[in-house]
Amino acid sequence: MHPHAQTLNRFYQSFAALDPRGMAPCYAPQVRFRDPVFSLNGRDEVMGMWRMLCDAVRTQGRADWKLEYSGITADDNGGQAHWDAQYRFSATGRLVLNRIDAQMRFDPDGLIIEHEDRFDFWLWSRQALGTPGLLLGWTPLLRRQVQARAKAGLRRYLAQGGPSGAT
Repeated sequence: MHPHAQTLNRFYQSFAALDPRGMAPCYAPQVRFRDPVFSLNGRDEVMGMWRMLCDAVRTQGRADWKLEYSGITADDNGGQAHWDAQYRFSATGRLVLNRIDAQMRFDPDGLIIEHEDRFDFWLWSRQALGTPGLLLGWTPLLRRQVQARAKAGLRRYLAQGGPSGAT
């Protein structure tokens, strides 16, 4: 197995166990992360997001948490994976199954330097937000509102030091 594939396996195994401390060493200090909700720079921000999400799952209860990953492939420059996350969305208490395709690029030290997750925002918003997501999830307006709330939530979380502590 390519070393970058081993890194991706370690990352998703740690995430499935809600272990951000196991995820953090997979990232380069200057990592960039993007998905339909977040655009983050640096390990502190990126790991702050993962800690916040893991803490939210633990707060909602692990009974609804499930992460399965597959399709990990990697070469000298990059890698990819598919992962499905089932969880209860903390803002509404609604159950979500999010299907995500990830692309990563690695630095010369074998650490993830770019991480992009792609998923269907409209499908996610219908599950997470209910009727507002169904009616407005396809619009840039709702996406910007979700992005703004997520960014504000992450800022508050980071300002409080994040309950799981620094990574």
